[in-house]
Amino acid sequence: MSNGFIDTPHWPWLTVALAVVLLGDALLSVRPPVFIQDCLDGVRFPRDWWWTLVVIKLVAVVGLFAGLEYPGVGVAANAGVVAYFVCAAIAHVRAGFLGSTFWVNCLGMLAFAAGVLILSYA
Repeated sequence: MSNGFIDTPHWPWLTVALAVVLLGDALLSVRPPVFIQDCLDGVRFPRDWWWTLVVIKLVAVVGLFAGLEYPGVGVAANAGVVAYFVCAAIAHVRAGFLGSTFWVNCLGMLAFAAGVLILSYA
């Protein structure tokens, strides 16, 4: 924080790391491998809507990178990534799809995104 406004991240490399991982996730989701297909089917996410996840992740990546230069943008994008993975966790719990993809991938990304948010902007 500076002058009462949210600034750019304290440690930009954390934001870059999150953006790179999210970009990889988005690129994988274009032609999802079996483990991603199983996850999306497991939470009963309609196949006709899978493309939206790619768009959401790519928009988040752009926001994270833009936030390195423009105050406030990065924190908003980072908070959006946290919200995305909170929603994913809720979908897993509601569907009862609580295997390793939930514990490792979903909660792992939620913890990573939340950690970056706290460490970068607190």
